[in-house]
Amino acid sequence: MPYLLLIMTTLFWAGNFVLARAIHLDMQPFTLAFLRWGVALVLILPWWLPRIWRLRDTVRANLPMLCLQGFLGVACFNTLVYMGVQYTQATNAMLMQSAVPLMILLLGALFFGERASGRQWLGVMLSLAGVVVLVSRGQLETITGFAFNQGDLWIFMAMLSWSFYTITLRWRPAAMDGLSFFGITVLVGVVVLLPLMLWEQGGEFSIPGGEPFLLTVLYMAVFASILAFLFWNLGVEKLGAPTAGLFIHLMPMFGLLLATVFLGERLGLYHLVGIILIFTGLYIAVLAQALRRIAKQPEEKKCEP
Repeated sequence: MPYLLLIMTTLFWAGNFVLARAIHLDMQPFTLAFLRWGVALVLILPWWLPRIWRLRDTVRANLPMLCLQGFLGVACFNTLVYMGVQYTQATNAMLMQSAVPLMILLLGALFFGERASGRQWLGVMLSLAGVVVLVSRGQLETITGFAFNQGDLWIFMAMLSWSFYTITLRWRPAAMDGLSFFGITVLVGVVVLLPLMLWEQGGEFSIPGGEPFLLTVLYMAVFASILAFLFWNLGVEKLGAPTAGLFIHLMPMFGLLLATVFLGERLGLYHLVGIILIFTGLYIAVLAQALRRIAKQPEEKKCEP
């Protein structure tokens, strides 16, 4: 189940990336982030408030870490992505985004002494190679012509923020269920984003109208925020940060597939090569061991007295 949840998470986030790029000229980054998380908070409020009231002592005891997690995962990550896509091309953004699994492995090793297996490193490298093939369209000159700009810096900061957030999930209070934890981090993020949004708007709050924009914000709030974060947090809890981080490599693939379906782009041979590399890396690093565990379960049950 956690594997399916992580796959769905990356699909939802790929859709968020495509939509953010589509409306980046119509909506400023702080305002878009505030609307996304503000709507998400309002939607979960009836279920979240009773839970968090019962857990108020737990919240007080863990408030510094909860504030840090809300700041990194909610206030920073997607806001920095929205800032980055104002200036950089999608190719640059997707290439840098694919460094998240490497960041998680390196940060875990540097700060927490976690050692990744050779199988994990091989899986990461194969999946990363698949991403490079996809976003470069199989053309070497795309990679050699890769150039950084200020948008790429924002994307890099977003990836660093998300990597640290994922690692800090190990300190999520055990007494807090998924919705309670998610809600408190969203509240922290909304509080942080409110003054930034007002500053960006020049002290006034105005949003563009129209059904397409409203549906976009609703998608971001429900699928890319509520469901994706609940699924991601559970996936990290069940599988660990290094393993969950590998699924980030699915995002460029899903982004290209969504563009093919909704924008009419054609699939080429490089798409097939990239997708095969991505799934080979995931299989080597994650799925092979999971399938072996599943296969052993019936045998273990037969051996039980």
